[in-house]
Amino acid sequence: MNVRTLADLGPDDRRALFDRDAGVEAVRDDVRDIVSRVREEGDVAVREFCEEFDGVSVGNLDVTDEAERAYDEVDDEVREAIETAAENVREFHEAQLPDDWRREFSDGRELGRRFRPIERVGVYVPGGAAAYPSSALMGVVPAKVAGVDQVAVATPPAEELNRATLAAIHAAGADRVFNVGGAQAVAALAYGTEQVDRVQKIVGPGNKWVTAAKAEVQGDVAIDFLAGPSELLVVADETADPRLVAADLLAQAEHDADASVVAVTDDEATAEGIADELDRQLPERERADVAREALESDESGVLLARSPSEAVLFAEEYAAEHLSIQADDDEEILDRIDSAGSVFLGPYTPVAAGDYASGTNHVLPTNGLAKITGGLSVDTFLRSTTVQRLDEGALDDLSGTITTLAEAEGLEAHAESVRKRFEDDDSEGNGAGGE
Repeated sequence: MNVRTLADLGPDDRRALFDRDAGVEAVRDDVRDIVSRVREEGDVAVREFCEEFDGVSVGNLDVTDEAERAYDEVDDEVREAIETAAENVREFHEAQLPDDWRREFSDGRELGRRFRPIERVGVYVPGGAAAYPSSALMGVVPAKVAGVDQVAVATPPAEELNRATLAAIHAAGADRVFNVGGAQAVAALAYGTEQVDRVQKIVGPGNKWVTAAKAEVQGDVAIDFLAGPSELLVVADETADPRLVAADLLAQAEHDADASVVAVTDDEATAEGIADELDRQLPERERADVAREALESDESGVLLARSPSEAVLFAEEYAAEHLSIQADDDEEILDRIDSAGSVFLGPYTPVAAGDYASGTNHVLPTNGLAKITGGLSVDTFLRSTTVQRLDEGALDDLSGTITTLAEAEGLEAHAESVRKRFEDDDSEGNGAGGE
């Protein structure tokens, strides 16, 4: 792999790096048709699309019992790994639970906030080219920690559903499991079918068909965000080990041929070392063909910055899904970067740790969305309500402010709703009789 100098990148090069395309728009029309048919025809359309896209004839869409059996059937080692990862994810997300609160801000003016879970959530767990039991944990566990009453999982059908994925779905605490994938799964969760109950929010990663479907149903149902292929940006200095940086880049590149993996450093020897290690390690990987395609795209590469500051500015603009900082002053660099989905500090914190078992969530914003939103969390499944109580004196103190602003907006009845509370009981219009 060749090293490119950051300062020499042309407009097309920068556009490829910063305008990462998930390919969603290319399938929007087809997805719109799929969503429409599922909405109108229910399970009949779902089964037809399972046959067409997955090559599987699906009878009963509900495989909740099969997930429970799979948990008992998987190897002890796999079950133990699932439980360990689930416990770490649960522990981290329990720490995010907010407390209801209320306090007096001034005499007689009591304000507060309370939190309640969404009632019905759908979690998409990818399948297809690879199995993702980890995504089951990342989607279901935070929802259950938040207190969601009904969590339904949709995962693509297969002649033999992946046992580890099913086991993880059960271990995470899902209430219903459906073997349907793609845009048709999103539509089924969004609008309901004969077997699939309608949910209020859909979360979880997926391919461009899933992402396009989430965009299509947004408004009729809430979603987390529109996520694209996996991304990793490594910021490295001269102390970084090129072997480890290359290994991390390859780990994310093997996800998808459309993955974006980038390393940026101000040290030329480190840049060259990373490029050489990528060339050396790539043939050793089982998914080398997928990783090679990702590495050879214009959206990936090893970049040489003129200074640490240029590397940091690039990282902030890039707003990576995964940001790995492998540098001597990693905390200082982190303080200068605000936009990232999840950050991995130091040589012993590979992105794979967060993908599986450290406890943080791996459902993260891509395509620069880290500039405006964070990843999946307990907050994703909660709604907040503000609460207030004023006594007579507190309302009296605010009355002038309220009535002045209400009248400035031409909303006389708003002002009058305050004045009424300070009228005498025997004032005109109180309903007293005549002679």
